[in-house]
Amino acid sequence: MGSARIHDIVVIGGGINGCGIARDAAGRGYDVLLAEKDDLASGTSSAATKLIHGGLRYLEHYEFRLVQEALAEREVLWAAAPHIIWPLRLVLPHHKGLRPAWLLRLGLFIYDHLGGRKLLPATRTLDLRTDPAGAPLKPLFRRAFEYSDCWVNDARLVALTARDAADRGATIRTRTAVVSARPEGALWHVVIRDGLSGATETVQARLVINAAGPWVDQVLTGALGDNGARNVRLVQGSHIVVRKLYEHDRCYMFQNSDGRIIFAIPYETDYTLIGTTDLDYQGDPGDVRISDAEVSYLTEAASEYFARPVTRDDIVWSYSGVRPLFDDGASSAQEATRDYVLKSAGGDGKAALINVFGGKLTTFRRLAESTLEQVEALIGARGKPWTRRVALPGGDFPPTGFGDLVAGIRQRYAFLDQAHATRLARLYGTRAEQILNGAASHADLGRHFGADLYEAEVRYLVDHEWAVTSDDILWRRTKRGLLGSAIAKADLDSFLATLMPQPVAAAG
Repeated sequence: MGSARIHDIVVIGGGINGCGIARDAAGRGYDVLLAEKDDLASGTSSAATKLIHGGLRYLEHYEFRLVQEALAEREVLWAAAPHIIWPLRLVLPHHKGLRPAWLLRLGLFIYDHLGGRKLLPATRTLDLRTDPAGAPLKPLFRRAFEYSDCWVNDARLVALTARDAADRGATIRTRTAVVSARPEGALWHVVIRDGLSGATETVQARLVINAAGPWVDQVLTGALGDNGARNVRLVQGSHIVVRKLYEHDRCYMFQNSDGRIIFAIPYETDYTLIGTTDLDYQGDPGDVRISDAEVSYLTEAASEYFARPVTRDDIVWSYSGVRPLFDDGASSAQEATRDYVLKSAGGDGKAALINVFGGKLTTFRRLAESTLEQVEALIGARGKPWTRRVALPGGDFPPTGFGDLVAGIRQRYAFLDQAHATRLARLYGTRAEQILNGAASHADLGRHFGADLYEAEVRYLVDHEWAVTSDDILWRRTKRGLLGSAIAKADLDSFLATLMPQPVAAAG
């Protein structure tokens, strides 16, 4: 089955880079189709440490351009999505034997002044003997530096970016694998396969953008037929989620004796997120799982700082992802560059190709702009850059206005408790209204799947955010999966099956 329509761009990959590129391109007037073989953010983009950050430790590797770009993006992204991105204060305890205090102060001075910070507060020094941040820590830690970055709900960032791309005209096809892409003259003939129906289709495009993340080389050697592709260094990063370790809302950045750092971050109200590891990875990125050695590393590293040891019994969930770092020949995984690299080919009458290597959540918007510069050079310019000051779906309220948003929802929907209203506002921002839709009671929200998950939200995620399985909803869209048996997963599976063209089993 073929189509006479010729797309300007086919994007391969529904992670943050692919969705960011599709959004930017669609907003400039390009005809865009994005194909993702699984769910949005089903790979690396939902397995991050959940930070929008400059990357303080990247200064040690002299990556000043990357750090400056990332620092400048923090407030840009916060303004664009204040429901899923918000300021976070990071506490860096200092102790002898690791990085000296003068070096940390110098790094934080550069950090404060390199990126045009306006709203985020500056660095300060804490006395851990009197500050509440010292209470959960061992008494040997007496001083700390506190600085600013931002928190992000990573999987929501991807879904909302895809939603905005679609709202601007892009075609988003999840569960759709690119089987092959064959250049003929100035056009690509791209065969895609629907993972739900099994049907194949051939689409045509002037340009293919390979943004498949850790699968980027596999796409090159498979669908695109480049047998010599070896561009990325796959690095496994794993995290554990434990019951809440402390009451305040700040994050800790811990230095380890091996020179690496880990974070301990408030997570989903009742938990603490601890990560990450950095290990070279071999094999299919889809098979990545936390190892026993990584569990030991994270619990032991956190226990060096917290007064109460962190044990395996505290763990309620873990997740792992594979970061597709550009292979710059660094000697260790943690030294490999976090910067992105774009490589293009074709144009001038030949089918054009752009491969995207590396990147990080914080710089996805700038990566998209850089990619669009190459798009313009290959197939001609359309609109101008536009994403810097435009909100993502649901983010059309002031960066400091989240409390007012929640208060407004509670005023209009008095039957919602504070926690439920806050969760809906955090996930959907102003678009929570589309879910609530004038409801006067919980009964108006439809079938109840446990805790605060109702049919109205599930239908919204299926209709507007490409959710297909219970895992899409419970883990990538809402994190309600953390509640375990409080959610009637079997009932949710059965309900989703009634909404799909054919019954679909939950992934995982």
